[in-house]
Amino acid sequence: MTRQMTGAEMVVQALKDQGVDTVFGYPGGAVLPIYDAIFQQNDIRHILVRHEQGATHAAEGYARSTGKPGVVLVTSGPGATNAVTGLTDALMDSIPIVVLTGQVPTFMIGSDAFQEADTVGITRPCTKHNWLVKETDRLPQVIHEAFHVATSGRPGPVLVDIPKDVQFANGVYTSPKPAASHYQPRLKGDMAEIEKLADAMMTAKRPVFYTGGGVINSGPAATQLLRELVDATDFPITSTLMGLGCYPASGKNWLGMLGMHGLYEANMAMHDCDLMINIGARFDDRITGRIDAFSPKSMKAHIDIDASSINKVIRVDIPLLGDVAHVLEDLLKVWKAKGRKTNKEAVQKWWGQINQWRAVNCLKFQQKGKIIKPQHALTRLEALTKDKDRYICTEVGQHQMWAAQYLGFEDPNRWMTSGGLGTMGYGTPASIGVQVAHPDALVINVAGEASWLMNMQEMGTAVQYRLPVKQFILNNERLGMVRQWQELLHGERYSHSWSEALPDFVKLAEAFGAKGIRCDNADDLDEAIKEMLAYDGPVIFDCLVEKHENCFPMIPSGKAHNEMLLGEADTQGVIDAKGSVLV
Repeated sequence: MTRQMTGAEMVVQALKDQGVDTVFGYPGGAVLPIYDAIFQQNDIRHILVRHEQGATHAAEGYARSTGKPGVVLVTSGPGATNAVTGLTDALMDSIPIVVLTGQVPTFMIGSDAFQEADTVGITRPCTKHNWLVKETDRLPQVIHEAFHVATSGRPGPVLVDIPKDVQFANGVYTSPKPAASHYQPRLKGDMAEIEKLADAMMTAKRPVFYTGGGVINSGPAATQLLRELVDATDFPITSTLMGLGCYPASGKNWLGMLGMHGLYEANMAMHDCDLMINIGARFDDRITGRIDAFSPKSMKAHIDIDASSINKVIRVDIPLLGDVAHVLEDLLKVWKAKGRKTNKEAVQKWWGQINQWRAVNCLKFQQKGKIIKPQHALTRLEALTKDKDRYICTEVGQHQMWAAQYLGFEDPNRWMTSGGLGTMGYGTPASIGVQVAHPDALVINVAGEASWLMNMQEMGTAVQYRLPVKQFILNNERLGMVRQWQELLHGERYSHSWSEALPDFVKLAEAFGAKGIRCDNADDLDEAIKEMLAYDGPVIFDCLVEKHENCFPMIPSGKAHNEMLLGEADTQGVIDAKGSVLV
């Protein structure tokens, strides 16, 4: 299809042709022609956020919970620079978002015009690719290419910068032509390497699947194939923070999350395994700990669609470049076609060792008295919501790690958190994006009071669009993770790790037009959570918790996986370097 239209109309038509139903944005002078075009149609819904960073995180939440790209529209200058944090967050966590920014007219670029910024230069390090479109006729194909790049290969953010005169000018609109793209990532894995991995799986005595967000990004087929592979081999499986839900938390082979605040059994299995199969994870530092002591005696395989991730941090023995779903499909075919069997006796012995580590019960805690332990708050939230159509977002800090430890995820795309960048202020706008995409679902943002305050203005968006998001704040009146590190690593010198001027969250909720609930007594917690769940609008739940609780297990910075601090789980004995409990 080709026809004449303005650049602004092209933007809207291109979004329609890409199947976009929602745009998160904030208007300004350099994008008013596009906003005028949006006003004159009814197919695309626009969600007015309160800050451009909120728009990007909302788009991330939308994308992560649907598998579709999130779309953002903001103005030039500060509109674009305010989106940088969300772009970087999406790049680190491989989230497909398309950000459209306004720019001053082409003849004013470089003149330090009002609200001018070098958006392409600023965002080059934090996008997969970006474009400055100076010709109206090029605009449609650039937008189509942007969606292709954002969603193909390793997903990520892209940005299209559109000068105002390009939006006003007339040009010829062209329909999408994705086949013409120069960006065609490799999907199929090398069959020789797949055969090599299958051979290694047959002889492995202490294997483990190490899974990440790449499994979820690959789509529903990948998670289904992964589960079939686990069933076929009976190998244990663990996951990064980003991969939670790719294998069900109730599954018998599940070891829980691994890494700095991962479960004891998961970390010990990673340290002592003889075959590590990395599926869609990137060996980031929160997982590996000390590089030279990371899983020192294992053969390592790595399945990843991003060639730059393979051998970037950890050298592997079996590199498998390709899409997770395609590689797992071929691996399963090879495994089944030749009737391959695992070393069953050795694997059963390995499970015996893993069950000894499980018996340490690294997440145990004691709820005593009226003061609510944060672990108890999340245990009760899990019990009262696990059977509902539930999506969980988080902010960043201790509460984030406790949520990952104590909330169970049976399916992918149900867990939205900032992993790589660790962006405080992520959760509230992300929960709004999730709720927009799933209006009838229960969407909960598990927050700390410090993180939550960073983008609290988005409660106005929730109220305006009648989005019943639940903000579940674990309020310890501290920057919890900062305070924990200061206690354990900086001689209890608590330098600026609390605020002396916190708001009354119930009054704040009411000021926004939402419902506020406060609970500071463990005996009242269940009824307060039920009240939150029963309310059909947005809620701010202020859950006052123990102020100085630490998040365990914890691998101290610079330590190996088998050098964990266990907290209450270690009160009955000391864990030695081999993982045995010495009473």
